[in-house]
Amino acid sequence: MIFVTGRNKRAIEDHFDKAYEIENELAAKGKPALLDLVQSVLPRGCRCIYIRQSEPLGLGHAVLCAQPVVGDEPFAVILADDLVAASPPVMAQMAALHRREGCTILGVEEVPREQTGSYGIVSPETPDGLTRVKAIVEKPAPEDAPSTLAVIGRYVLSERIFHHLAACKPGRGGEIQLTDGISALLTEERVLAYRFSGRRYDCGSKLGYLKAMVELGLEHAEVGKDFAEYLRAQRPRI
Repeated sequence: MIFVTGRNKRAIEDHFDKAYEIENELAAKGKPALLDLVQSVLPRGCRCIYIRQSEPLGLGHAVLCAQPVVGDEPFAVILADDLVAASPPVMAQMAALHRREGCTILGVEEVPREQTGSYGIVSPETPDGLTRVKAIVEKPAPEDAPSTLAVIGRYVLSERIFHHLAACKPGRGGEIQLTDGISALLTEERVLAYRFSGRRYDCGSKLGYLKAMVELGLEHAEVGKDFAEYLRAQRPRI
């Protein structure tokens, strides 16, 4: 797992580090269930690598920062702001599609037309669940958007994307846009848009974050029932 982070993001590295003190204390106190929970933060055998993006030069630049580690092979990109509840996980769905199709896969979903200015928007070849992308535009105005099919924070990318990102000039907002790299990739390779199966929460917004906390909290095996009772008790206040 490669984390591309910026200044003041050391908490991410600490979160996925081994917590020797906590683990030793839980083992000594005979609390195996809690010990398993702490140790499950990172899958066994998984290694974490952290790369610092020294300047906020855009998502495309952040992806390019990982090139020395990724090397010459396809790879997945997950944006943490987009939380998706799905079974199997969306990235597992997309990895299976990549193995079958052998090309770049973009996770997409329909958004209201008035929100197209917040996303990369694709022009799909067909209305199918998996379709070839004809074009992709970064944050178009509603009247200029080629569709309402938005790319969310799940990608499986061809290694050729690095070549195109390295050649990209700063685009919208003065940043190196991943959308521009994908647009260039379209000229030489097939790119597919996948309408994934799952519920997506935009945790980059306050409302989306609250929705995720409430809906996933209600499904939590340990606290979901009590949380539901608490919410029902709050109805007179809403």
